[in-house]
Amino acid sequence: MTSMALDIQGLEFAYPDGLKALAGVDLRIESGERVALLGPNGAGKTTLALHLNGIKEAEGGTIQIGDLPLSEENLGEIRRRVGLVFQDTDDQLFMPTVGEDVAFGPANLGLRGDELDARVNEALAAVTASELKSRPPHHLSGGERRRAALATVLAMRPDLLVLDEPSSGLDPAARRELLNLLQELTITQIIITHDLPLALELCERSVILDGGAVVADGPTVDILTDTKLLERHRLELPFGLDPAAVRDLVPRRA
Repeated sequence: MTSMALDIQGLEFAYPDGLKALAGVDLRIESGERVALLGPNGAGKTTLALHLNGIKEAEGGTIQIGDLPLSEENLGEIRRRVGLVFQDTDDQLFMPTVGEDVAFGPANLGLRGDELDARVNEALAAVTASELKSRPPHHLSGGERRRAALATVLAMRPDLLVLDEPSSGLDPAARRELLNLLQELTITQIIITHDLPLALELCERSVILDGGAVVADGPTVDILTDTKLLERHRLELPFGLDPAAVRDLVPRRA
């Protein structure tokens, strides 16, 4: 028996210039799922992510995280429950050292002293980045910065992890390290990505967002073998990749 991690009903949002970024999004994700959110540029994927912890305020519809509706009075707890890992690590790494960056969120929750140190060490260990604790973020490689940014979010012990283009800018070795790390995390995950092989390997389920609405939702293998569906929504597999050929290798929920 699974429990609900995220329930979105009829979510709507338009930017000041009138652009309708979200046009009635409905999406339900169960606890423990790892779901790929796919779609072309401008589909509304990042805008949707920014609504999940109240960075953007919806003009219509509802969002519920677990048993808690997203509302002004619940905003503090919602922001603890929903961890956003931005595409640009500069949005999350701004302190003199990685350790201070990872401590920033828990310190704002009131943690101090040994309890705070333990939380920082726990988060860095979870992303195999303990050796980065005293390093300045701007001296790190792309893969190291990505792991450090992930640690800043895990330090809050969120219920839902939302990653925006996590493999962007990584070399193959760093990409593989990140992919392995995400596979090991048991937390519910939404992975916004154009990296379709990553979606295939990590996520049993994929959702395509286009024009601010969910246009497809199903097993990742089924979605990525539907050539016409991918073409309609400006998605393309790398040359030579046949998702059907690896159908038995893709993840399955216990």
